[in-house]
Order: sequence, then structure tokens, then C-alpha cells
Amino acid sequence: MQDSAAEVTAAGIARLAGVGRAAVSNWRRRHADFPQPVGGTETSPAFALTEVEAWLLRQGKLAEVPLEERAWQQLTGHPAGAVTALRHAGTALLLVRDRPTDWLRLAALTDPKLAEELPPALAAVLTTRLGEGHPVAVPTAAELAPSLALVRAAAELAAGRGADRVYAFLLGRHLDANPRQYTLTPQGPAELMAALALGDGRRARGAAPVVLDPACGTGGLLHAAAADGGALHGQEADPDLAALAALRLALRTDAPVRVRTGDSLRADAFAGLAADAVLCHPPFNERNWGHDELAYDPRWEYGFPARTESELAWVQHALARLRDGGTAVLLMPPAAASRRSGRRIRADLLRRGALRAVVALPAGAAPPYGIPLHLWVLRRPDGHQPPAPHVLLVDTAALAEGPGAAPGRDKLPWQAVRTAVLDAWEAFDRDGTVPEQPGRCRALPVIDLLDDDVDLAPARHLPPPAPGGGTAELTDLHDRLTLALRRSAELAPAPPAEPTDAARWPTTTVGELARAGALVLRAGGPGTAPADGTPAPPVLTDYDVKAGTGPTGVLPEGPAEDPVLVERDDIVVPVLGDGTTVRVADETLAGAALGRGLFLLRPDPAALDPHFLAGFLRGTANQRQASSYASTATRLDVRRLQVPRLPLPDQRRYGDHFRALAAFETALREAERVGEQLLQGLYDGFTSGTVHPG
Repeated sequence: MQDSAAEVTAAGIARLAGVGRAAVSNWRRRHADFPQPVGGTETSPAFALTEVEAWLLRQGKLAEVPLEERAWQQLTGHPAGAVTALRHAGTALLLVRDRPTDWLRLAALTDPKLAEELPPALAAVLTTRLGEGHPVAVPTAAELAPSLALVRAAAELAAGRGADRVYAFLLGRHLDANPRQYTLTPQGPAELMAALALGDGRRARGAAPVVLDPACGTGGLLHAAAADGGALHGQEADPDLAALAALRLALRTDAPVRVRTGDSLRADAFAGLAADAVLCHPPFNERNWGHDELAYDPRWEYGFPARTESELAWVQHALARLRDGGTAVLLMPPAAASRRSGRRIRADLLRRGALRAVVALPAGAAPPYGIPLHLWVLRRPDGHQPPAPHVLLVDTAALAEGPGAAPGRDKLPWQAVRTAVLDAWEAFDRDGTVPEQPGRCRALPVIDLLDDDVDLAPARHLPPPAPGGGTAELTDLHDRLTLALRRSAELAPAPPAEPTDAARWPTTTVGELARAGALVLRAGGPGTAPADGTPAPPVLTDYDVKAGTGPTGVLPEGPAEDPVLVERDDIVVPVLGDGTTVRVADETLAGAALGRGLFLLRPDPAALDPHFLAGFLRGTANQRQASSYASTATRLDVRRLQVPRLPLPDQRRYGDHFRALAAFETALREAERVGEQLLQGLYDGFTSGTVHPG
């Protein structure tokens, strides 16, 4: 069989069977008939997928391998690598989508015959959809043979889900599994950039826009722009990424898709294009961008970029590929707004009205996640109107510090960021100005920026907001702190009784309770937002559990994957990092999707009291014995956590005490949060002069 070439690691076997990796190791030791490794290394062996599936079925550990999981394992175990498998699967899915009759005829053939007849059909559909010179190599019959099982599985999935969603699932999993190999633009910033570039202009023209991304990577920005129905053009220096982007976009839209391989600065594939919009997340801090050979390039209308200013080369390339009046949005490092080596180009962009807005995003918006990146909104001057006298400056950092926000990647309040930026931009683009909001946005006269530094960082030019929200809010914080401290004192547990001998109970483990049916154990995962437009549940993250807040995460879009939803009285346990946090879900968490790095325990109320269970899971010694240690992190094996075997009435007595401790902890956290806000507000008030001593 062709799929015998597919291999699977121990982690993949665990995913197939819905168990932990430790269980797979136990199977290998205890069962003499467990399949032998066929590849990999001594520490990370690989097994034949078909042999593993057969063994799991014989042992009754797997009723049937889910088709999507089979496809994923065939992709990751492909002998030519996952990228080749993605290219073959994507090309076949394009045939399924655009020429279903041809696929049905070919699918009825035997594997050897299919491998022989499929390449010409793939070549035809690729040329039709992507044009001559596309980056997707057509596989030969020999190259295609190891992919036939994957191709058939992907086509079968597409019959129920659609080719676009199946490819998004496979590509998305691959990107998630290899985060260090790719620099991706997350969905939130990508959609914001597309809205800034296309929102008003497309409606005014009443026609589908032509969009270009000259450094398209896997096509994330163009994917966000595809909803507008216009032609999509992309260029990418990495041939593999260019192929994946082309297939992703061709499966996403019926509009023309033209993706080419090459370095846009050195070998522009779209030199004659006049795009309506350019979206770009260029490579940052690139010294080898072509400085020496491109000194006299006509694209440097606003000045020849220094060797250290590769981002300003991409800015001018984007402007050169726009039609008059077209809009470009680039994701930029904050240093590009203030480096002295780029001040002359920044000044000329301002003088000629090409730079229209600079938006500071919160840290964690996009890679590199540790710094607050900027969006530059540019418009190609049409020569018929005088340069705009103002430039819009927006700073959204405060939105990441407000209620419901959490620091770090994937935890930003993107809807609030998007609304704030688009409201300011649409008003500025329409009226040439915007109402000033201290600390948030301002339309600044260009002349005020044309000094020796030409520093465009928004935070340096926005009036500060009132410290702590003003004296009224400081007074309110003081009152809330007083109440929180009083509440903490009321809930403080009484001193313990005289010491006694430690209790000795018979114990069991969470894993044993799960096997006995006393509780359900579920691991958190990404899930996806509903494709039908219904509201998506918020995501409960590990940060939310540790901080004692409500859910702050957002489900990504993608192929249908149902999230694990939290119910009242579920117990949520973080498994990464030090600490002993365990939470019993109340009405504020019910209905949230369980995020990565979390396990959910759903006890049977007839067998286990949830607060009793949560309290004993939280014991320091209990968590220590169930933890393992890697070079950089601590990981908790939830199944190894121990619980006393007690009658239900005794459990409830302990549960009442644990419930009281949880309420005390909540009150302490509230006092800490309010106290920190009041403290910082007073510091800011005294230092700004808005609050006076005495």
C-alpha cells in the first residue's frame, strides 16, 4: 500500500489514541507485538502508520482513525517532507475544487494508474488558476506515488468540508507545529491591515481592488484581503513558501491569483503593476537587501535608503507599485520611526504627503512579539492635490492594559484595537483631521515633525491621558480598595487548631478516576471560530486561570475544529510553568473555550465534590510529585495527581473549606489589583502635577 511510507512518532500515536506520550511508552514496554520502529532516532523513533493503526485497532484502543488525523499523520510522515506533502495535497485539492468531474474520474483508478494520469490534470488546473510562471512544481508520477493516500484522504475530507477549509487545516497545523521556521502575520493584524488599505477606497470605486504583497510568505495578508474579491498578486523569495501561498490563495478565492518566486527588491516580478493596495510585512533589520547593486534604482523617489534601512526600501517599493491615490500598509519595527539614518527619507515622505498615518500596536501583536510594532499607512500622491498638512498618529498600547486585557501573545483585545484604529483612520481619511484623544490619537501638523530627528513614534507626540483617569477615579479606587480589604479580612480563615498527626488516606489518581468514569479528562486545544458567522466563545487561557480573571482569548478562524467548552463546576488545571493554580469554573467561565496548556476535569457529582477535588489537586507536594522538568519549563502530568478516597459527605466537608479559601483568594487578588491601580494613579498624579500633596 502506498500509505505504508507514512511514518508517525510517539507523539503522533498519542494524538491518534487520545492518550499521553507516557501511555505510548508503556505500550512499547508491555506489549511484545507493538510495532517496531522503522525510522527516526533512538530517542525519537518513528513507526509505520499503517502498522500502528492496525495494532491500536486490535487492542481496542481505537475504534476508527479519524480521517483528518490520518491525513495529518500521512502529511507529517511523508518521506519527502511536510512541505512537499502540502504542495501535493494542495494541488490535488485545487483539482477537486475547480474540476470535480475530472477528479471523480481519476479517483476511481488504481494507485499506479492515478499516479500516472494525475500530473497532467494538475498541470492544467495550476496553469488555469495561477497563470504561466507559477511557483508550484508539478510532481512526476514517481514523486506523487508516496502522496496518493494523503491526496485521497484530503479529497474525501473536502467532499464534506470544502477544499479551502481542508487545506487551511493541514497548512495551519504545519505552521503551528513549526513556529520557529516561519515568520507569520497573525490574523488580527492581517485583517486590520487589509481593512486600512481597502475599506473606504474599494467602496468608493465600486470595483474589486488589485492587491499586492511583495513579501507574501505563506500568504496571510493576501488571504485577509481575499474577501474583497480582487486580483491577488504576491512575491516571495522562498520557493516553498511561494508555492504554499499560491495554493492557499487559489483555494480561497475565485479571483485571479498571481504568485511568483523571487526577491522583490532585486528581481521585481510585478514591475508594471499599478495596484490599488499594497500590504506588506517585510523582513526586519536585513542588511543584505541589495544596497550596493540598487543604488540607482528609480524606486528611490524619496531618497536612497542606507544599508541599515531595509524597511524604508520596502516602503518605497510599495509606493512604486501603487496607482496614484492607492494605499499601502506596512508592518514596521518601531526603530524605523526614529533611526537617524532614515530621517531624510521620513521627512520627504511627510513633505510630499505620502505618509498618512503611523499606528503603534501593543507588544505581542506580531513577531517579534516582545516589541510594540508600528503600522505605516501610505498613499501614493496623485500630483493634482497639495500634500496633506497633517499626519495621523495613533497609540493603542493602553488598550492592552485596560479591563479584560492580558499581556502577551494571543491575549490582546484585538476587537478593541481594530475599532480604535479604524475609527481614527476613517475620520482622518474623510475629514483630514480627527478629534484629539489624549494618549490615543492626534492629527499632528506635518511641520511639527520636520525637525532634526523626524521622530514618528506616536507616544512621543500624543498628549498624556489624565493620570489614573482623574481625581474622581482615584477616589473611586480608594473606596474599592477599602471594601476589598474589608472583604479580605472578613474571609480570612480562622487560625488552625492544635497540630495533630497527619491524616493517612487511601489514595487514587486522576488517571484512575478517569478510567473508572468518575470524571472526564479533556485537554485544551485551539479549536476554531464557527464558519457560519455565529458568535465565537471567548478562550480561557492559562494566564486567565493563573491571574483569576475571566476568559480573554479569541478563537482563530480555520477549518472546523470544535473547541472544548467549559461548564460550571469543571476544574481547570494549567500544566505548564511553576505554581499550584487550580480553578473551579463558575458562571464567569462557563461557556468559554479551553485554551492551550490547560486540562479540564469534569467530575461526576454523584462520585466527586468539585471543590474537594480541586483543593487536593492544588497541594504543593501533590503537584511536585506529578511534575516533570525539561531544560526550560516545568510540565504537570494531570493524570498522576493524587486524590484521597473519601465518602462523598466527607468530601463535601473538605469542599466547603476549600470553597471558603477560594473566596478569600479572590478577595485578596481584587485588593491587590485595585491597590496597584490606586498606587500607580497617585504616582502619576503627583509627578504630572494634577494631584497635590496635602
